[in-house]
Amino acid sequence: MIKSKLYYIWIVLNVVIWTIVLGTLGVLGSIFEWKGRYMGWIVRSWAKIILKTSFIKFKVVGEENIKPHKHYFFAANHESEFDIPLVFAGINLQMVAVSKIELKKIPFLGWAMQAAGHIFVDRRNHSRALESMNKAKKSMTRNPRSVIIFPEGTRSKNGEVLPFKKGGLVLAINLDMEVVPVGITGTRLLLENKLKGKDDKLILKMGRPIKTSSLNYEDRNIFAEDVRNEVVKLVKD
Repeated sequence: MIKSKLYYIWIVLNVVIWTIVLGTLGVLGSIFEWKGRYMGWIVRSWAKIILKTSFIKFKVVGEENIKPHKHYFFAANHESEFDIPLVFAGINLQMVAVSKIELKKIPFLGWAMQAAGHIFVDRRNHSRALESMNKAKKSMTRNPRSVIIFPEGTRSKNGEVLPFKKGGLVLAINLDMEVVPVGITGTRLLLENKLKGKDDKLILKMGRPIKTSSLNYEDRNIFAEDVRNEVVKLVKD
């Protein structure tokens, strides 16, 4: 019990300290670089440091499916809080997230996310959510970058991939951007396995990009199910 509490405290301290340090550096640097490339590098560094100092190993599969100078929507399953550092450490592209608006108010983290150009959505208010998506479309058109979304909208408690919400995928269709299915395994039971002495490795699998150029708003339900099916395959493979 003492060992488990110490490890958990260590992880929390890591996240807090590096978020403050690198978040501050990122916000200051973003004053001189508005496109978010510097902040993107900061976020990737933050994610890799968090995982390394927490003694968490990870493996990336399917890097050959993405091109380094292209922008994508990455759609991943969501199992735990470790999914976020994993995707930013494992996907070597300038990338922002579609996040709930509550994160915007968190000191250092929220400031850094705003500086990086992350997309905030008020999920409790449909009209505001639509307004956020319209702003996001204009922002992405003016300053293209990759986007990570967790279409389940919440973390799966049993490892089963939940039905996908369509908002982020509709934005991908509106922007005519390819969607890359991402399967994450190992994060849900990471803490439990760590405390049992198991040296498990997190795995991030990227599938082949799915084109959206022939799709429109009416296709959103079928498209969301198609993307989910691809993610399920990656998780279970």
